[in-house]
Amino acid sequence: MALKADMKILVVDDMATMRKIIKNMLGQIGFTNLTEADDGAPAWQMIKDATELGIPYEFIVSDWNMPKMSGLDLLKHLRETPEYQALPFLMITAEAEQSNVVIAVKAGVSNFIVKPFSAQVLKEKIAKIFP
Repeated sequence: MALKADMKILVVDDMATMRKIIKNMLGQIGFTNLTEADDGAPAWQMIKDATELGIPYEFIVSDWNMPKMSGLDLLKHLRETPEYQALPFLMITAEAEQSNVVIAVKAGVSNFIVKPFSAQVLKEKIAKIFP
């Protein structure tokens, strides 16, 4: 999938401030079609609804730790659903533990980023997902 400015992106984080920071960084990189969810549970519903409407999300940027449904659980739901198995997914976390990276990779994450990070690092991670 080619990288395009109007790619439909869903930013998932339980902290409004972090969602705003991520959306601002994505905007700096050049992305214009950004939606947000405050937890994995509403994000899962939004992803399914968008697909049913024929305007599916093309990229998910999700925090790991959230109260109702974690980013890892959201990722697992996506990978268990045939139509979302290839949906690019960038996991963001404050957990720099190597074991967490392994868990996310085994679950099928496209790439992984550790907080704090810059727009440049975000751009580089996205470039690896969409070569």
